[in-house]
Amino acid sequence: MAPTQRPSSLRRQGPNLLAVVATVLALATPAHAARPDPTPGFRFEIVTTDDDSAVTRRIVDDLTRRLVPIFSVFRTELAQRRRMLYVAIGPDALRDVAARRCDCVVISTFTSSQVVRAILATLPPERAAAVTAVYAEPAPADQLRLAALLYRRPVRVATLLGPGTAFLKPVLAAGEGANRVAVLDAGRDGDINRLLGQIAQTDALLALPDSSVYNAENFRNILLSTYRHKQGVIGFSSDMVKAGALATTYSEIEDIDAQVEEIVADYVASGTLPAPQFPRYFRTIVNEGVARSLDVEVSDAVRAFARPAPARKP
Repeated sequence: MAPTQRPSSLRRQGPNLLAVVATVLALATPAHAARPDPTPGFRFEIVTTDDDSAVTRRIVDDLTRRLVPIFSVFRTELAQRRRMLYVAIGPDALRDVAARRCDCVVISTFTSSQVVRAILATLPPERAAAVTAVYAEPAPADQLRLAALLYRRPVRVATLLGPGTAFLKPVLAAGEGANRVAVLDAGRDGDINRLLGQIAQTDALLALPDSSVYNAENFRNILLSTYRHKQGVIGFSSDMVKAGALATTYSEIEDIDAQVEEIVADYVASGTLPAPQFPRYFRTIVNEGVARSLDVEVSDAVRAFARPAPARKP
């Protein structure tokens, strides 16, 4: 079954590769943010951009159903000091609420780790400590597990890190299981062809949403180069897989919302806000045509690789 559209890929159709990559990387571009009225009677507000698309409405409706029951029992004797919580959907919504002068906490959703970290770096430490996030892109550890499942053995994976993703270097260098990861600093050497030549002997390329590395101008070249070297690209969105990457894990709207619900429930109960985190719940999509071309036999274990969100209680 084809994955549902995600906020990072609103209303895209067709195989236009450049349009796909440009829209995926638009996670890092600004847009006008609107501030909806606070939900009456509850101490939370869902802040969105002003696109008013069906996907955004779906996010807001699902989050509202999840959060209203939590805040309906919000009591003054609870431990947390801050009693207003914002859920920011998208980069501009995060910029909006981060700039507000309020005694509040913020949960960022559907925004890449690169953008979240860039915004938090502009805030005073005390304000930044009151912001957490569920990032838009898959967890690198889950992507490395997927690579091992695809090749049915420990694999040699390469990844290119720019300034926005350099914070992941210790995690990636440690690998996952018996995988070996070659981490290249794309910030120092911006020649993508030279970098691709350096990783030609690896089995796969793990792509991360860094706009300094992947953009509409070079992504086609990256796909062609890795294809010639029989390397699979583990993408960072389902749209990249449709455009020619081998596979990825991805999270549906409801997967992200379930994780936000858990964070909110813990915060209301304890006053503790966790650090920003990658999606906990995910599914897998594979480009079967690319897999055949690369002589990668897709097993049932790959297709079933997922961590479903817990079923909601009535």
